[in-house]
Amino acid sequence: MERKNNKGGHKGGAGKSSKVMKYLIKADLKVNGNVQRKDIIGAIMGQTEGLLGDDLELRKLQRTARIGHVDVEVKSSGGKVSGEILIPSSMDNVETAIIASSLETIDRIGPCAAKITVTEIQDVRSTKVNTVIDRAKDLLLVMVNSGDAATRTVIEEVRSVLTVGTAKNYHGLTCGPNVESSDSLIIVEGRNDVRNLLNFGVKNAISCDGAGTIKQELIDLAATKENVILAIDGDRGGEMLFRQLNETIKIDFVAQAPVGQEWELLPQKTATKCLSQKVETSKFAAKLPADAPTEDADAWLAEAEEGEGEEAEAEAEEAPAEVHEYFDHIADLKANNAVFVKVDGTISDAVGPSKLAAAAEEAEDAVAIVFNGAVSDRILDIASEASIDTVIGTKEGKGFATRDDVKAWLTEKHA
Repeated sequence: MERKNNKGGHKGGAGKSSKVMKYLIKADLKVNGNVQRKDIIGAIMGQTEGLLGDDLELRKLQRTARIGHVDVEVKSSGGKVSGEILIPSSMDNVETAIIASSLETIDRIGPCAAKITVTEIQDVRSTKVNTVIDRAKDLLLVMVNSGDAATRTVIEEVRSVLTVGTAKNYHGLTCGPNVESSDSLIIVEGRNDVRNLLNFGVKNAISCDGAGTIKQELIDLAATKENVILAIDGDRGGEMLFRQLNETIKIDFVAQAPVGQEWELLPQKTATKCLSQKVETSKFAAKLPADAPTEDADAWLAEAEEGEGEEAEAEAEEAPAEVHEYFDHIADLKANNAVFVKVDGTISDAVGPSKLAAAAEEAEDAVAIVFNGAVSDRILDIASEASIDTVIGTKEGKGFATRDDVKAWLTEKHA
């Protein structure tokens, strides 16, 4: 007889383990008197017996493992008992809800008045899915940082989703989200360099906005870091930028892109290699051409800016005919006012600078912004966000820089 009972018990245990619990019923318990845990479980089983019919009998449901072990957590205080009832269920949501509601019909436990209130029916599977998602994120970050070449292509695709929109602004400079919290800092030339590095998971880069006046906030930020890396393009302009920054900012290492290449276009493998092969500032300075000493950096920068101006003028000579037509609209505008040129060639009403961003969002059929004033970085941002790829203005404004997504044409270079 004992062997038979043991066999039956083993079979019952196997049956229970084969059921996957889907829901967890949670109920609040209050009893006006002192009762024990066994009294509470007895009341649950006894007072729901026959209430819902044979198919939803709790004892039977437990034998078939459709309802799990009833767990009661109680505490006694001042002659009263309170606690929580937990009942796992592998049934569907409708049947589980019926079982849960039946608990609230229990109004006495032994001789004491009682009240049971269902507080939650937790979807165990949903909780598991959230756990899987959180763990997958952790594993993905481990893969990203491991540098495993076999999975690199897939990681790059997934990472591009994770890093979209993480670019921040530090006193007007585009940067990654960790520039203040990280012990190290990577200084790059422009905003697109920062965004390219973000795609690779590098979140401690900040732009210096190219040659020109270096913001004091950037100088102060660099001074607080253990390591500062200057990442420059593999051209003469990159070396000139180094000469300028090396005089004003704490720089520990220099990472230069391959000859003729720019950081904003580097693939991840090349960018990672360049960063890993960074050299000390003193060693990098020592290998620069002797005919361009550090004290002549300002002259080099002026020459570069002049060269860029000549290139812009050469480019202006090839401006399409419609651009010259857009120039005509500037004469009709007040200073710092703008109009939008639509697909059909018509123009919108003029708007002031304070309303330009809002108007751009609503100008769905606009192909160009004509602005009677200096084209600043902010105006280019407005055009980019509104998917307007052409901006007409009078001259370069604050933070102006050429872009891939927005083309700016200036009257002072096309007179």
